[in-house]
Amino acid sequence: MAYDSAATRERILAAATMEFAAHGVSGARVDRIAAEAKANKRAIYDYFGDKNKLFAVVLERALAALAEAVPPSEDLPGYAERLFAYHRAHPEALRLVMWEALEIGEQPVPAEETRTRHYQDKIDAAESGGAGGDARTRVFFTLALAGWSIAMPQLRRMILGPDYSLDNLGADVARAVRTLPAGTGPDGREQA
Repeated sequence: MAYDSAATRERILAAATMEFAAHGVSGARVDRIAAEAKANKRAIYDYFGDKNKLFAVVLERALAALAEAVPPSEDLPGYAERLFAYHRAHPEALRLVMWEALEIGEQPVPAEETRTRHYQDKIDAAESGGAGGDARTRVFFTLALAGWSIAMPQLRRMILGPDYSLDNLGADVARAVRTLPAGTGPDGREQA
């Protein structure tokens, strides 16, 4: 049977996504990735360099899939509900970003300029929605509400109760986004 390098690379990326989502960069093990991918460690290093570079590729792919599935929208409440549903169906994307934050902290992240431009697309879409005020704060809080609601199942259970439906929570996130204030402008003054 001929060696299929594209298939091997895809298996490595799929295995690495699950490994990094579960353990972060520091806790991830190349041995486990190789075993799950049915590839050898050498292939991982040949394709991706080191573990940090592999994580950067995995995160970039996860964020690209998210951006394609949930494009920016001038309807922030609808966007929040779609984002919530995406994170619910694909929790690994949110986990990867959380691991990045835990491990990198305040330092610049890989491809930060590109990612900043992508977030600007969300801000531009929110501004075209006509709500006025500072769209940046509304987008930031929209992302926070949709992500945090999925990222913290223990808080959700303790505060809302173990039987609280995630279907209801998605709609509640959208309602909360609908009520976000205009925020303050770059000068720090309240926006109308």
